[in-house]
Amino acid sequence: MKQLDDIIILLGGLSAERAISLKSGEAVAESLMKDYSVKCCILDSEELPSWINSGRHIVFPLLHGAFGEDGGLQTLLERANVEFVGSGSVASALCMDKYASKLKAREQGLSVVEACLINAEDNSIPIADELINELGDDLVLKPSGSGSSDGLSFISNRSSLGLALSKIESGHWLLERRIHGREFTVGVLGGSALEVVEIECDGGRFDFSAKYESNQTKYYCPARIDKALEHKLKDQAEAVFRAFDCRDFARIDFMVEEERVYFLEINTIPGMTEKSLLPKSAAAKGITYDSLCKEMVSFAFKRFQEAPIC
Repeated sequence: MKQLDDIIILLGGLSAERAISLKSGEAVAESLMKDYSVKCCILDSEELPSWINSGRHIVFPLLHGAFGEDGGLQTLLERANVEFVGSGSVASALCMDKYASKLKAREQGLSVVEACLINAEDNSIPIADELINELGDDLVLKPSGSGSSDGLSFISNRSSLGLALSKIESGHWLLERRIHGREFTVGVLGGSALEVVEIECDGGRFDFSAKYESNQTKYYCPARIDKALEHKLKDQAEAVFRAFDCRDFARIDFMVEEERVYFLEINTIPGMTEKSLLPKSAAAKGITYDSLCKEMVSFAFKRFQEAPIC
């Protein structure tokens, strides 16, 4: 049996979510240090540190956004035969792509919001009138491959849509009909749903500010819903987790409009700060933060022990 020397927490990165990654990594490190030897490594490039050893280390990736969640880092870890916490490269890439995720969820029979993918790379951004004819003028615009509501904007008329489109210079963007309803998230641990968390924020705009800066955002854990909706949200979260071939844990976001449940997105490296939603989902289930971190690592630790010694 292999002997584990250290759990290596990778944090930081170059994405717009670096600051949140640092907070997540520091919180998890402080928790895991109670039971493991832990080393934190702040990444300032899209490279895997050469000193990480597949025979002595387990990696806990806590880089949010590009490279950390889109399968880039996971690909490097897989090539190096380094065991790591969380979903593999293929599942990570799929989950990070909001438009591809919508298509996958629709294939599974889940409801998704009407949307259009805008590709700024091919110089063919649609005109506002065409998009309004298809989706209406009450819209949400966000990068297709980013998280933490980075770049999220709300559109309320043709003028604001035209202005938003004129600012798009690169990348893939998702434009979708705005849902006016209740927002929920469900943590999944080891393939089983935790508790449903309901999110209530000022004006119904759960953007970066509402997530990390506002004191007005309210969280209800468990959510204020009947058993029928609770079971539906949990069942759909588990179904998405399986269908997307996720591993270890994830957090799945939904909205409910007029009793219809809409899948929004799946997060393979959800935030782990004191305000983050996965810990709230676990806490409502009676799982402490320390217990959650240990359980998240346990899956990778089992794979590490079972892997052949090279």
